Amino acid sequence: MQVITVQLKKVKLGNGETLAYRERSGGHIPLVLIHGNMTSSKHWDIVLDRMDECYKIYAVDMRGFGESSYHRGIASIKDLSDDIKDWVDGLGLRDFSMAGWSTGGAVAMQFVIDYPGVCKNLILLASASTRGYPFFGTKADGTPDLGNRLRTMEEVMMDSGKTVPVQAAYDGNDREFLRALWNALIYSHNQPEEDRYEEYIDDMRTQRNLAHIYQALNMFNISDVYNGLVEGTDQAASISIPVLVLRGDRDYVITKEMTEEIVEDIGENATFVELKNSGHSPLIDDVDQLLHTMTSFLQMKEEPA
Repeated sequence: MQVITVQLKKVKLGNGETLAYRERSGGHIPLVLIHGNMTSSKHWDIVLDRMDECYKIYAVDMRGFGESSYHRGIASIKDLSDDIKDWVDGLGLRDFSMAGWSTGGAVAMQFVIDYPGVCKNLILLASASTRGYPFFGTKADGTPDLGNRLRTMEEVMMDSGKTVPVQAAYDGNDREFLRALWNALIYSHNQPEEDRYEEYIDDMRTQRNLAHIYQALNMFNISDVYNGLVEGTDQAASISIPVLVLRGDRDYVITKEMTEEIVEDIGENATFVELKNSGHSPLIDDVDQLLHTMTSFLQMKEEPA
């Protein structure tokens, strides 16, 4: 049996940024993995270890995460997807499948819209909606103010309910706060093993674009409807490749309605599968179920007609 190794590499982009990525040895079916907010390619580690050896896997750190640079602040999800295009061009990748988790799902959708013919299958894991992810203000008692959707970057940066405390936890290495936050919202059922969890917390603190990501998601809208903040671009319907939409039945971050919006806006090319007994991180809750669902979809699409 071939020994699988994972190497951390870097590519300099034309815009001056450097993207780090993890490349798994072996395999011949290319698969690109895009992480979510508060994470990096590090959080795909179990997938890199466990996914079938036939896949040649590349897991990227987006700008401002992990080992990638953050020389210029992002203003949109498109800034991140454009980086990914420059990165795959640098590696000479084409005809690959792509999986985007959470925020990475929005980035992946924007990528396949702007660069048709490059990616051939798309997997959206607990993805932000085609209509974005709204950022609401905070009431005096600390609860979300659902009647007050924040509009500007300045408002998001000053929000006392999410941005300010999370950024303070990053800056002050408040590991208990970060752990409690993830246990409440992400690892609500299963937690990673202790050493891995500590590595994940270290990785969270590499993020340098927290408020920028919040606002980029707040402004994202590729649907054909007004999302309460911005008009949609009506680009989602142009996604013509097969799309697998996955959501855990206990996801406290991505609502059932958000997932339904994705399926509605993409249309007949989207197939929804619910992951049982899983929250926002099926990578920890039930990686075997996740990998079985992903590979079943990809294998079906690889079979000749």
